[in-house]
Amino acid sequence: MLDLKRLTQVLGDLEEDQVMDLLKEFVSTNPSEAEALEAVGACQAGMAIVGDSFENGDYFVGDLIFAGELLTEAINVLKPALGAGASTVMGTILLGTVHGDLHDIGKNIFRSMSEAAGFEVVDIGIDVAVEEFVTKAKEVKPQIIGMSGVLTLAIDSMKETIDALKAVGIDAKIIIGGNPVTREACKFVGADAFTTNAAEGVKICQAWV
Repeated sequence: MLDLKRLTQVLGDLEEDQVMDLLKEFVSTNPSEAEALEAVGACQAGMAIVGDSFENGDYFVGDLIFAGELLTEAINVLKPALGAGASTVMGTILLGTVHGDLHDIGKNIFRSMSEAAGFEVVDIGIDVAVEEFVTKAKEVKPQIIGMSGVLTLAIDSMKETIDALKAVGIDAKIIIGGNPVTREACKFVGADAFTTNAAEGVKICQAWV
């Protein structure tokens, strides 16, 4: 049985080998999707430890980047148990970090988990201009558009982007995610939903399709 508290702690301590050993052993027991989601939750709790350590000055930017890569690696190990074998594509998600923001850790985690859940994800990267979102949305015709941002300025960028998408008649559900995102921000920018948790975001998207 996977020790969730230990998994959280070793990820928070950035002990890559221990994280991988725990997860590989866990996946070898053919866990249920619900159990795998608990493991993802434990990993995300580990990321919260990393965030606190960064704020306290114990970790630096390099540690944050490494933690993001470690979490993506962890989710890739868990993918087989998260329903990655889904043979039918549930829907298409157009995903990007809005202009003015260069963060991609949260976006990449959401992408990995969405793909594991059976979505096709078109990731257009970071610092994505309004026009690029609009052009790509016309081309891809996604059911869902996901926008990520970590900086406070991202909220205004999200609003600009959503206004532009609606102006040209793009008919897709829009979900926003990231640290500054709140219920009030969601209403302000005109999105359909918001999340600060990748697993919760995937559940919202599954409910839409």
